[in-house]
Amino acid sequence: MSEDEKAIRELVAAWMEASRRGDTEAVLSLMTDDVMFMVPGREPFGKEEFTAASRGMTDVRIEGVAEIKEVKVIGEWAYLRNRLTVTVIPAGGEPMLKRSGYTLSILRKEEDGRWRLTRDANLLAVHESR
Repeated sequence: MSEDEKAIRELVAAWMEASRRGDTEAVLSLMTDDVMFMVPGREPFGKEEFTAASRGMTDVRIEGVAEIKEVKVIGEWAYLRNRLTVTVIPAGGEPMLKRSGYTLSILRKEEDGRWRLTRDANLLAVHESR
């Protein structure tokens, strides 16, 4: 495994851990300022909307599992195919929401040498709700 692939895998692990902790600032540091998210049923959105949504999720806990299926590094760019399972657990015993599916992400190596997410096509669908 190359150093770049190792760094990308560490980025995914850091994202999942920061999400579990509810550490929005740590998650934001893992993406470029011009990041774009694409999800079914809505127009693509950027970092500002992601930030607002994340900061609005104060009464939930997020648990997730990322299964990296493929990483390909091409110079200063890379793509990542990933299977995610994310469970959102509200405080107070409200029903939890579980989503799972694939993502296809594009990453860019920035001037500081760190890899960051720049584009993400997220195909997670409701898997189970209890």
